[in-house]
Amino acid sequence: MNKFSRIGFILAAAGSAVGLGNIWKFPYITGEFGGGAFVIVYLLAILFIGLSVFIAESIIGQHGESDVSTSFVRISKSKNPKWKFAGFVIFAGLIILSFYSVVLGWILNYVFTSFQGLPTEASVAGATFGALTKDISTQIFYHTIVAGTVIFIVLKGIKDGIERINLILMPLLALILFGLFLYAVSLDSFSQAMSFMFVPDWSKINGSAMLAALGQAFFTLSLGVGTIITYSASLPKDTNFVKTSMYVAFVDTLVALIAGIIIFTFLFEAGAPSAAGPGLVFISLPVVFSDWGILGQVIAISFFVALVFAGITSAVSMIEPSLLFFIERYNMTRQKATILCGSIFYFAGIIALLSMSDEFGPALTFAGKNTFDWMDFITSSIMMPLAAILTCVFIGFYVDKDLLRDKFTKHTSVLVFDAWYILVKYIVPFAITILFLNKLGFIS
Repeated sequence: MNKFSRIGFILAAAGSAVGLGNIWKFPYITGEFGGGAFVIVYLLAILFIGLSVFIAESIIGQHGESDVSTSFVRISKSKNPKWKFAGFVIFAGLIILSFYSVVLGWILNYVFTSFQGLPTEASVAGATFGALTKDISTQIFYHTIVAGTVIFIVLKGIKDGIERINLILMPLLALILFGLFLYAVSLDSFSQAMSFMFVPDWSKINGSAMLAALGQAFFTLSLGVGTIITYSASLPKDTNFVKTSMYVAFVDTLVALIAGIIIFTFLFEAGAPSAAGPGLVFISLPVVFSDWGILGQVIAISFFVALVFAGITSAVSMIEPSLLFFIERYNMTRQKATILCGSIFYFAGIIALLSMSDEFGPALTFAGKNTFDWMDFITSSIMMPLAAILTCVFIGFYVDKDLLRDKFTKHTSVLVFDAWYILVKYIVPFAITILFLNKLGFIS
């Protein structure tokens, strides 16, 4: 198996974590829950929940050195072959990639349409976005470009494909965000955005806000889909997995915070509301940018390009666990495995986008949700939380504690290990279970 370099792993894992959730979802959720207090709860959730599971997945991958199913078996106390069924987590990534590629196609479309001009009113922007989600041919065209790009990258392998693209795109993403941040600093509304992001108003925090923060912290790190286990399997044995996990969590969180500052500065400068909701990127921001003329077009194009870069690095990570599964367990070549997995997510993506159309929507809608929404719900509300709970229970009760302590204390103190072990064995699975039950409507 090809190995990542240490910096290659950090950038690849950070590229997996840094995606649309950081630049699109985090700002609009922060806006909905009033800013500063939500950000503090989110940071605590990243530190104690997200990072704990990230380290657990890193240990499984680095020790197992194989696909997700095999790694679970290898690290279990009794080498119980039944743990191979824990490998179901990889298929969540493939399902997510199916509709994620469609969303990336929307963003790529916005990159090109931004050259032609931006909508000047929210009603026009909303109508434009609504028309796009029902335009079958345009969506298939951009979905095909995105899918083809992802397939081309993963065909190259770990070193020449995934690591190299992250070595290129992650610095470019950082450069674009830095440029947008510098421009945001020059605006009068920057101080207002900083105050909104970091001065807490605890009256805005309720049970829903805390669960949203926990969910965002958990899902933004690409946990529960096998990516971190798979990437860690390609990590050299002597790598300090605790430190690299902290680096990835830091980069992921920093990008989300910077994106939030940039977006709220732009919104406040235009007098737009902070609680713009999911339509923030596709409806609210284009209208804001349109007020700034040519400069606004340049900023809009840069912003959507940044989203594409972030999305591509995440998309690549979602397919890799499935590829390694078929390569390791069924002795497929990388080319055959890529063609198989690529075909699955490509055609599933077409079904997802057809489900939003007027022509095919009724036939692809079940129990009030179209296929696109069902893919999102099944992965984010069922498969990923279950996978994370399973990982924590596995590490806490079915892996030799002495083995874990030995691996940890090579890189950090026994005190840090003991704190992490208590978190991952008891506290984290309880917190994720509460989130899981809430999303399914069993508790409120």
